[in-house]
Amino acid sequence: MVSPAPLAARPLNERFVERLLRCVTGLTGFGIGIAFFVQADVGVPPWDVFHQGVAGKVGWGLGTVIIATGFVLLLLWIPLRIRPGIGTVLNAVQIGLVENLAEGIIPDATTPVVQVSFVAAGMVSIALGSGLYIGAELGSGPRDGLMMGLHGRFGISVRVARTSVEVAAMVVGVLLGGTIGIGTFVFALGIGPMVQVTLALLRMKPSQLDRATSEALEQ
Repeated sequence: MVSPAPLAARPLNERFVERLLRCVTGLTGFGIGIAFFVQADVGVPPWDVFHQGVAGKVGWGLGTVIIATGFVLLLLWIPLRIRPGIGTVLNAVQIGLVENLAEGIIPDATTPVVQVSFVAAGMVSIALGSGLYIGAELGSGPRDGLMMGLHGRFGISVRVARTSVEVAAMVVGVLLGGTIGIGTFVFALGIGPMVQVTLALLRMKPSQLDRATSEALEQ
């Protein structure tokens, strides 16, 4: 049996305003979620261990390092022949800006109950944010794009590429002074299933090209 052809990508101008709002809202949620992890002080997500370690060395805010790292990673897209989208650029800038602002608003967690609550809030905020911005189909973030580029360019499985890059970033972050803890492992183990749920819940209606392709396959 012949496998059906992949559905066409959604055109940029199709429901653009709605998709842009979804993307911006999702990235805001992502930045707030990272700030909750930072203020919980029980370990941050793997990539943010790296960001935190660099921030401690150079004296920048965590969000500022997130932005700088995003643009450095975009340079690595060039030899991998990946084209960024509008969402890619927004991802590189907005998450860090929001994290800097949210970290200044969210108080420090002073009790174990508050720490657990902050980790839970961070997980939910990042999962919902991911579901919105990924579902907007305006381009992957710098970190996800790097992993997909390694997959496409060298044939490395996405899972291996993702795990290898994140573990390497986390190890370097720990060596630089980043915080690893129970929050890091909660994120690593739980965010995948949670994003899978939010992607299903927040899925947009099929694009016009998707419907046309499906109809053609059925004929």
